[in-house]
Amino acid sequence: MSASVNDSRDKSSIMDGEEKEERIVDIYITAEAVRDIKHKKQTEESKTTTQPPERTGSEPVRNRSHRSVLVCLVVLCVLLLTAVIVLCVLINTNNHQFHINNKNITEERDKLLTNNTKLTEERDELRLNNNNISMECEQLRQEKNKLWEFLQLDGWKYYESSLYYFSSEEKNWTESRRFCTQREADLIIINNIEEQYFVGNTSVSSRQRFWIGLSGVANTWKWVDNSTMTSGIWEKDEPNGGANPICVETLKSAWNDHDCSQNRKWICERNISIELLNWKHTYIH
Repeated sequence: MSASVNDSRDKSSIMDGEEKEERIVDIYITAEAVRDIKHKKQTEESKTTTQPPERTGSEPVRNRSHRSVLVCLVVLCVLLLTAVIVLCVLINTNNHQFHINNKNITEERDKLLTNNTKLTEERDELRLNNNNISMECEQLRQEKNKLWEFLQLDGWKYYESSLYYFSSEEKNWTESRRFCTQREADLIIINNIEEQYFVGNTSVSSRQRFWIGLSGVANTWKWVDNSTMTSGIWEKDEPNGGANPICVETLKSAWNDHDCSQNRKWICERNISIELLNWKHTYIH
C-alpha cells in the first residue's frame, strides 16, 4: 500500500516537474518575443527619426492649396485694410465738411437773427411812421375841410400856394387886419412882382385901393409877419408919409403909403400846404 502511495507521489512529482519546465520554457519564449518586439519597435522608431518621411504624390497639391489659401488671406487683409483706410478718409472728410456746414449754418442763423432784429425794428418804425402819417392825414383832412370852406366862401381866390380874399366893403387898416385874422388869415404880403400882377389882374378897376399887410414909421417898413421889407413896388414919389405911423395900400400895379385910419378895401391871404394843394387839384380837376 505504501509502495503504491510512493509511486503515486513519484508520478505526481514527475508530472509537476515537467509542467514547471514547460512553464519556464513558455515564459522564456514570451520574454524573448517581448524583447524582439521592443527591439523591432525601437529600430523602427530610430529609422523614423533618422530617415525623412517618404514623399507621396499628394503632398505638392496640398502645399499649393495651402499657398492659395495664404494668398487669399493676404489679399483679403489688404482689401480690408484698404477699405478701413478709405472709410477713415471718408469719415474725416465728412466730419470736416459737417463742421464747415455747421459753421455756415450758424453764421446764416446769426445773420437771419440780425436781419430779423432789424426787420422788427423797421416794422416798429414803420408802425410809428404809419401812426404819424395817420395823424397827419387826419390833420390834413381837417385842413382840407377848412380849405373847402374857404373855397366855398364868396371872394376867396386861389393863386400859387395861397388863398386870397378881396373884400367888397371898406375898413381901416386895423379893422381890416382883424377881419383876416378871425379867418385864420392875415393881410396880404406881396413877395414879388408876379404876385403884384395877380393882385392887379384880380382887381375890378385900376382905381381900387386895397390895404396890404405892410406898415412903418420913418421909412422903416415891416410886414405883418414882422419881416422887414427889402424892396417895394412903389408909385412914383412914394413913400412920402414922413415920421408918422403909416400903412400901405396897393393899386393895380404899385403901392402908396396912407393914413392907417382911413377906410379902404383889403386883401386877406392864407398860405396852404402842398398836400392841401394836391387835394385841391384832385377835387377841382
